[in-house]
Amino acid sequence: MKKKKYYISTAIAYTSGKPHIGNTYEIILADAIARYKRLEGYDVYFQTGTDEHGEKIQTKAKEQNKTPKEFVDEVAGEIKRIWDIMNISYDKFIRTTDKIHEQEVQKIFKKMFDKGDIYLGEYEGNYCVPCESFWTESQLIDGKCPDCGREVTLRKEEAYFFKLSKYQDKLEKLFSENADFLKPESRRNEMLNNFIKPGLEDLCVSRTSFDWGIKVPFNDKHVVYVWLDALTNYITFLGYDVDSPSKEFKKYWPADLHLIGKDIVRFHSIYWPAFLWSLDLELPHLIFGHPWLLSNNDKIGKSRGNAIYADDLVSKYGVDAVRYYVLSETPFANDGNITLELLEERYNSDLANILGNLVNRTLAMDKKYFDSNIENPNIYESVDDNLISYAKMLPSIVKTKMDSLKISEAIEDIFELLKRSNKYIDDTTPWVLAKDEAKTDRLKTVLYNLLESIRVSAVLLRPFIPETCDKIFRMLNTKNTGFDTLDFASLETGNKLNDAEILFQRIETK
Repeated sequence: MKKKKYYISTAIAYTSGKPHIGNTYEIILADAIARYKRLEGYDVYFQTGTDEHGEKIQTKAKEQNKTPKEFVDEVAGEIKRIWDIMNISYDKFIRTTDKIHEQEVQKIFKKMFDKGDIYLGEYEGNYCVPCESFWTESQLIDGKCPDCGREVTLRKEEAYFFKLSKYQDKLEKLFSENADFLKPESRRNEMLNNFIKPGLEDLCVSRTSFDWGIKVPFNDKHVVYVWLDALTNYITFLGYDVDSPSKEFKKYWPADLHLIGKDIVRFHSIYWPAFLWSLDLELPHLIFGHPWLLSNNDKIGKSRGNAIYADDLVSKYGVDAVRYYVLSETPFANDGNITLELLEERYNSDLANILGNLVNRTLAMDKKYFDSNIENPNIYESVDDNLISYAKMLPSIVKTKMDSLKISEAIEDIFELLKRSNKYIDDTTPWVLAKDEAKTDRLKTVLYNLLESIRVSAVLLRPFIPETCDKIFRMLNTKNTGFDTLDFASLETGNKLNDAEILFQRIETK
């Protein structure tokens, strides 16, 4: 049977500097979704990468006495290194300085121009260099950029414009009639009421004040606006070509999910659909403007002096602990928060205690009482109900949460099974059963139910903490690690457990 396709992308990381944990949260979130979809049986294509053009980069490179290309090569290498440290299972890591992308962007620009969607004019407006955006007076907040709060400068230059106003009605219809195009709902309402309904102005899509960018093909004193360049990465690297799109493009487009930060929703949900309509292409199925991960309830930034980096956290706590914390801490529509104290608290309570301690206790009891043999005489008692019935329901509970992108809730639901398993030990008192020879088969059943609950939990937790779950599977000596083995009692009997290892060493906190 042919697998259903699933194309997921992240926003491409801007190569102005090393990504902090807030930037890294997005790629971990995308990876968890991609891994889950693969385990569900989808043919997943997962694309990420770096956004490397623009005035901000040219300025930063000059400050460091480097060419822009030397500067972005270093930063892109650092971003890819951190994504790899975080065990990200991307299919393609792209760079907007790749020749294939640059050539295709020029073709796209020309196609839009030939269609009459791009025209030459003059722009005067308030420009924010860090955001690479022009703003009208009414959009400024206290005379400053509404996105980043920095100073803007008045600029006047010849520029090409994209006829965004032409797509006003189409965008209004899209937002009004398709509630599932942009999530969460608060972002959809914000875009519709604050940006679309007041009236869309044509979009400036070229610059002449700097030259670090893709040249406009028929007027090389202009470079293509960084957002037109960056957004098209979702199609150019998939094999889109104005003249003859590739098989891969036809197979995977449209994207099933664009995963982006809430601060760049406007570009993805208003500009991007208009660009795609201009190219006569289908729109992505869903754009999710995820919340931020804050540091001590404040926006993370180098300039704020509160930047925390993923590689530093990993060297102290391990990859899976960092993945677990950021995924479980950040809800669907509200910002998450990270401090080292909170991370250590969750590490000890959830990973070391609830998960790690359960695995070690259970394996230790099976080793002590049955020489690590896995047996299931199936001697049932009513106390088993609470554990087994929940374990049977859990896959569909998790699927519902994952399908609606409520990742932290899905993790919470899986940990509920682990909590029930710990309570099941207290309720069944295996150490008491072990003293009565007549209860041997009941004890074997109790331990089997615990081992199987651990296995089911590990199968479902694998997209979030893959290395830890692989260790659990090795300890359980099981080959039944896929979603097709989630029926309760699929742990193979007749095998012997392997030696237990400590999954998460408890941290001594001050």
